[in-house]
Amino acid sequence: MDTKAFQSLDCLPGTLREAVINLLYRLADDELVIGHRNSEWTGHAPILEADIAFSSMAQDEMGHAQAYYQMLHQLGEADPDTLAFGRKPREFRCAALVCLPKGDWAFSVLRQFLYDAAETVRLTAFVESTLVPLAQLATKLRGEEKYHLMHGRSWVLKLGVGTEESRGRMQAALDVAYSCALGLFEPTEFDEPLAQAGIAPRESELRRQWESAVAPVLADAGLHVSEAAKPVYGGRVGRHPEALKQLLDQLQLVYNIDPTAKW
Repeated sequence: MDTKAFQSLDCLPGTLREAVINLLYRLADDELVIGHRNSEWTGHAPILEADIAFSSMAQDEMGHAQAYYQMLHQLGEADPDTLAFGRKPREFRCAALVCLPKGDWAFSVLRQFLYDAAETVRLTAFVESTLVPLAQLATKLRGEEKYHLMHGRSWVLKLGVGTEESRGRMQAALDVAYSCALGLFEPTEFDEPLAQAGIAPRESELRRQWESAVAPVLADAGLHVSEAAKPVYGGRVGRHPEALKQLLDQLQLVYNIDPTAKW
């Protein structure tokens, strides 16, 4: 395995450059969309503490998206604002999990836990990446994700062992969200070159680590993953639920009135 360190984005050869660009789009688009979904609870969460937490997490995720989009810009892609607000749904590379409507509180906290557990696994791996700028960014972002994961885990356990109604709502949320969460690890044609270069692990390995991390928490919450759960793929190649178009119509509304405007 070639474990040569790439000190800057400019050091990437052609094939790896394309692979890293694809990886960064997946990371950035997931963060942008989940950030927007979390922001939809601002002013609507069941208690003030949760309202503040979801608003803070939304701000963090959008900040992470900005950082990934900036790396893409350094690789020759459009500027971050254009990437976030100027693309069509089919051009996004986010997983189905982040696209789904916010649903009830049980669904949102369950999704947040599953997503941030995946982010924790991914960022932990990236800290050891041979792509130095990615490793440096992951080191910074992992500190924030630590608190996101603690928040999600707390709510999953609280609602899972709460009342009969709360447990039922959490199980219903898991039945929908788990298959979509598996889609966060959708294999791509770039898995092998990224793994061979030591830039990022294969998606199959990240999925294995994620499943090991979330299983005991779900079990402690009295929740059960259906044996029939199958990954929902397609997001990494631009196939998305209709909910993403509806979200982007809102997110991009002001920008599309006049993309040349200066604020």
